[in-house]
This record gives sequence, C-alpha cells and structure tokens, in this order.
Amino acid sequence: MPLDSALKAASLCLAGLLPLQVLAVQAQTEQETKAVTQASTNSGINDGPYLFLNPKADMADWICEGEHKQTRVDQGKLSRPEHCGKLPEPNLNPQAKEVLADSYQGVDKIVALSDVHGQYEVLLQLLRRHKIIDQDNNWAFGKGHMVMTGDMFDRGPQVNEVLWFMYKLDKQAKAAGGQLHLLMGNHEQMVMRGDLRYVNDKYQTVSKLLDRPYDALYGQDSELGQWLRSKHTIVKINDTLFLHGGISQEWVDRGLTLARANSLYRENIDKSKAELKQDELLNFLFFGNGPTWYRGYFKPDFDTQELANILDYFKVKRIVVGHTSQTRVLGLFDNRVLAIDSSIKKGLSGELLLIEKDQLIRGQYDGSQTPL
Repeated sequence: MPLDSALKAASLCLAGLLPLQVLAVQAQTEQETKAVTQASTNSGINDGPYLFLNPKADMADWICEGEHKQTRVDQGKLSRPEHCGKLPEPNLNPQAKEVLADSYQGVDKIVALSDVHGQYEVLLQLLRRHKIIDQDNNWAFGKGHMVMTGDMFDRGPQVNEVLWFMYKLDKQAKAAGGQLHLLMGNHEQMVMRGDLRYVNDKYQTVSKLLDRPYDALYGQDSELGQWLRSKHTIVKINDTLFLHGGISQEWVDRGLTLARANSLYRENIDKSKAELKQDELLNFLFFGNGPTWYRGYFKPDFDTQELANILDYFKVKRIVVGHTSQTRVLGLFDNRVLAIDSSIKKGLSGELLLIEKDQLIRGQYDGSQTPL
C-alpha cells in the first residue's frame, strides 16, 4: 500500500471510523493486484532449457508463459513442457566439452560470421539461404568448417536459442567430417565474469524466475557453461587467422602462441575484472589491446607495417575479425583484414564470409554471393 494511503487508513482506524480488519484487507488486495500485474507482464516469456549438472543432470528448467517449469531429462533428450512456444529440445552431446585443436590445414571451404547477439531468426535465415544448414536447421555444409567469431550473448532476445542451435551444429558438423569453431568474444567473457550491462531485459526477468543470477545460468555447473568453457578464442585455418577483435603488435612483442593464449583464456575466464587486471599478461589478453577488444585496424592512423609483422608472425595471408560493426562484410588492406561484423545485432539482416580454396566471397542476406 502506498505510504499516504496507509497513513490515511491508519488515522481512520484510530478515529474508530475504519476497522483494522479493513486495513489488512486493503493491504492484501494491493499485494494481490501487484502480483497479478507482474504475472501478466511475464506471461509472454518463454525461455530455456537450462540444465544444471549438480547434484545430477536429471531435470531441465524452463520458463513457459512466465512460469518456472521442469521436465525430466530422458536418455539425454530435453523435451519442453506444454505451452512453451518453440523452444529448442536438444539432445545432449557427451563429447561437447572436448577441447579441440586450434590449427587446421587442408580445409576446402570455410564460412565465418560474427556478433549475432541473440538475433536467432536472422542467423537462421542467413545460414539457410547460403545452404550452410537445411530447411530443418540441420548442418548441410559437409566437411566445411564454420567459424563464429564471438558475441552470441547480450543485446538480443534469443541468446539461449542461439546457443543451443550452435551446440547442435557442433555435434552435427563433426559427424559430417566438418567442424564448428565457436570463438569467445568480449561479451562471452563479460557474462562469464558477471558483467551484465548489456543483457536483454527479458533475461533479467528469467533470472528472477529461476532464482539465479544471469551469469550463473551459464556457470561451471551447467551444460552450456561447460561447453562454452571448452572453446578457443583464436583459431588458424589454412592461411587465415580467426578471432573476435584483432591481433595487435603487442601480441608479437610478447611472443605469444595460440596454444598458450587459448589455454589462459579457458583457465581464467571466470576471474573478476579486478583479478585479471592484477596480472600483466591476463590484463593484456582480456582487455585493451587484447584479441577480444582490439580495434586498431579500423583507426585512420593504423600502421600497415604492423599488419605485415602480424601476418608474418602467424604465417597467414589474412586475419578475419568481428567486434567492430560494419554494414557488410568488408575487406581492408587488400583483403589482408576481413571485417565480418555485419550488424546482425540490429535484428534486420546480416552477411557472412565464405572462403573456398583461395576465393573470398561475400554472402549477402538474400542469398546472393559476390567476390570480395
């Protein structure tokens, strides 16, 4: 009950004009009205599944029309409850958390995209139109490699759908002789350490309904959390380096290897910002000029000799990066830097990069393809 209403009612009680019982009824009525209003606000929210592995992974959590529900995991299958929209019903993958190689040769075709930020429908449309997936959203890229250079989290309203979809493709690609490379971006790192500034409002409500902080929904005790923590931040495929932000001269000066950096990312991703900044190397890797934040290639004073040094250091022809938004897939410095953050996060359209043999192709949202 608002303070002024409560004081007025109390004064009437003291004057003998309003029984105390009526005051209690008024307070209860207002509480019930607030609860109904809140339930109505939440009624359109469907989300999940979330699978937590402690003490055992036998129940999946869902939000269905604003209510918390659970279903039993049946032989590795997560089936959604009734009246829960079209949420994913994933099959668990026992090999999902395997740490794979970070360098590959002899790959005939590659597709890369970035910064989906919870825009699930745009992602599906783009992949379907370029026949990376079929009409049932299953892997159709054969022995090809697909690279997602980070930032699936934050901003958009269907982050969990994106994650379970990529979880499924991870298994299907391997079965077909291909590979999915899911790279960690700065927004994955932010969520893991509890920096939730960019989380969509829907997930603030989901967090309350599940009674867990949002970052804990993807904690070390969750199926998706363990899967994400097994992934690399940088991979090298043929003569191309893939990552979220970019490689700076500082990396070269430090003499870092892919193996060491990827290992350090996995080992330290759950540390707080303060903890990371106490260590000079971790401060570089996770912030500033590090690979998930660097934007140097897009500055007017960028020194192309620095780029030559970096390419020579990794023995590659080009670097593919997301993180810095463009309106299309863009080639810089004679295609030695390929920018693939095509603003999918706006939820309107997007593009992807195709590499076939040594041909670079811009895959547009309508399914057309143009040499880069």
